[in-house]
Amino acid sequence: MPNLKEIRNRITSVGSTMQITSAMKMVSAAKLKRAQDAITQMRPYAEKLQEILGNLTASLDITENALAASRPVEKVLVIAITSNRGLCGGFNNNVIKRVNLAVNEEYANANVSLLCFGKKVKDAFKRSDMYFDIEGTGIPTDIFAELTFGNVSVIAEFAMKAFLDKKYDKVVVIYNSFINAASQEVKQEQLLPIVATEQKDDKQAGDYIFEPSKEEIVEELIPKTLKIQLFKALLDSNASEHGARMTAMHKATDNAKELQKSLKLSYNKARQAAITNEILEIVGGAEALNG
Repeated sequence: MPNLKEIRNRITSVGSTMQITSAMKMVSAAKLKRAQDAITQMRPYAEKLQEILGNLTASLDITENALAASRPVEKVLVIAITSNRGLCGGFNNNVIKRVNLAVNEEYANANVSLLCFGKKVKDAFKRSDMYFDIEGTGIPTDIFAELTFGNVSVIAEFAMKAFLDKKYDKVVVIYNSFINAASQEVKQEQLLPIVATEQKDDKQAGDYIFEPSKEEIVEELIPKTLKIQLFKALLDSNASEHGARMTAMHKATDNAKELQKSLKLSYNKARQAAITNEILEIVGGAEALNG
């Protein structure tokens, strides 16, 4: 059995860890509120934009648009999004696993490039031949330092230009979608080529007069929709990170409390055993003197 000093040191150490995890939980909870508000406000706009685009393209041949051009998939750009820091459960590993799955199975016969956002996914693939170095491209190196629509637009414009220049035949994004503070879902979405959205109800389309023409509106909407889609993915990932970290730190704090309780029980048992041994030694010594 460990001596009393060792147990006391462990109790102190666990207490310090519990204070840290509790503080990290509160910090993540505060950040989560802002991040959750950002993604919940963005989603209705993104969904409505997709709906408008779907209504417009229902009567058009969207394949005539260069960003919707489908061709044999030989070169793929995968945009992978994780966090810069750990201590958030399986948040980062789940994305890395999905990227490996896409590379090794879905696009095994294609030439894949990885555009990574978040230190964790960069560290996982920076020594890989697939890693795309963004230095000199104008893309922000740390998108989460200032997560704005303007900065995300630069990334979307780079992807669109690369697709139009036929550097890539397909562009997909892999990220964690925010469901609630306790759960996130890894998603893989196709950005390019654009897939025409089917109209759910022809009656909803109505008989409208478009100014300018449908074709011109679609030409303007497609790039904007792509930028919004990528911006939503990054906001989703940002909110998911704080939710995952808050949940992980909550569990860590609870585990530390249970461990501390167990250690205190062990300490009391060891202390009682030590006292009992001392009493027995005193009694044994007194009996020896009396004898």
